[in-house]
Amino acid sequence: MQDNQENQYVKRKQSDYPLSLKLEIIQEIERGKLSTRGAMVKYGVQSRATIIAWLRKYGNFNWENQTPSYMPKTPEQKLLEMELKIKLLEKQKAFLEHQVEQADKKAMIFDMMINLAEKEYNIPIRKNSSPEQSTNIDQKKKKR
Repeated sequence: MQDNQENQYVKRKQSDYPLSLKLEIIQEIERGKLSTRGAMVKYGVQSRATIIAWLRKYGNFNWENQTPSYMPKTPEQKLLEMELKIKLLEKQKAFLEHQVEQADKKAMIFDMMINLAEKEYNIPIRKNSSPEQSTNIDQKKKKR
């Protein structure tokens, strides 16, 4: 009977945690050693909201001057974001075009090397399979 009472869930309040523990958790979070979720797991705090309340109460971050995330953006901000996105996409496009150009040049050089090797050593390097051969292979696969 006593084992069942020990295994039961005990609801804790913020006041149940000592101040020293609260300050230790806040220091680890502010130094970047832990996230709020990591602190919950490590120290057995039941709620993320509890840790955030401690951060607001004892932490160094100025929560009053924080801009709310639900604030709508002005048309000027939206326009600026779109312009930045366009610039980024243009850079990415130029980079990819450069990569395609390099790949085309490599393909041409490899093709020239194969041609030169075939002429120099008088051996066929490329496989020249006729369309008839590939259809025969497909038909054999279908029969199996």
